Amino acid sequence: MPKPTILIVGGSFAPPDVYDNIIDAIKAKGYDIRALHYPSVGLRAGPKPEKLPTMYDDAAFVANEVSKLADEGKEVILVPHSYGGIPATESTKGLTKKERQSQGKAGGIIRLAYMTSLVPPVGSSAQSLLGQIPGENRIEFKIDEQGWMDYVDLPSAATLIVSDLPDAKEREELVKRFQTHSSASFATELTHAGYKDVPVSYLLCGEDAILPPKFQRDWIELIEKESGNKVDVTSLPVGHCPSYTKPQEVIDWIVKAAEKEEN
Repeated sequence: MPKPTILIVGGSFAPPDVYDNIIDAIKAKGYDIRALHYPSVGLRAGPKPEKLPTMYDDAAFVANEVSKLADEGKEVILVPHSYGGIPATESTKGLTKKERQSQGKAGGIIRLAYMTSLVPPVGSSAQSLLGQIPGENRIEFKIDEQGWMDYVDLPSAATLIVSDLPDAKEREELVKRFQTHSSASFATELTHAGYKDVPVSYLLCGEDAILPPKFQRDWIELIEKESGNKVDVTSLPVGHCPSYTKPQEVIDWIVKAAEKEEN
């Protein structure tokens, strides 16, 4: 049986190359895998789109990538990280393998594997979820005249983003690779609970300083309540960027999620 294709729907501010270290290792195991650069992750320099992208633009981008793969008959696993959990969830409408099979089509989404991700109920947004998190766990953003967000204080942001790295210079070098992010995307509300329609895995990061474990557990409970199915939960004592600080453990987790669909 062919291996599923894996699409990483990265976190806010995160360009695809942030995930290169795990992508290369998973490719070496025979998987087609890549990270997406969706519209709300902007560049620090260069032209910006006239319209500020929303979460719906991100979801449409993800859906388009999935559609192309599904039309080739490929089965797809989405691996959202952080903010990416919301557009990935929104994007699944009409694209699950079950939905496509009912229309006589091959391919489609077969699993959502959330990596310390925001997972809202319908009607909620990234902004509403993050607003529940204590102030000491929040990054301070500045917003330019076009609505693009950046960090007010990069070293302070890096301390939260990569809280499990003891070396301040290494933390900051990683976060310097991040770009700007559309403020409009944080305000857009989920309309489709895609986690009801496919099996779900969740990587719970026990030392995450941005999305504390209590909130991750709440979102896992939401998925189980809404879907009526158990979430396959893996816990690691790691911060918000496990693919950077514990790459081998993340590689193993993604491959394990994929192998569940190969058996």
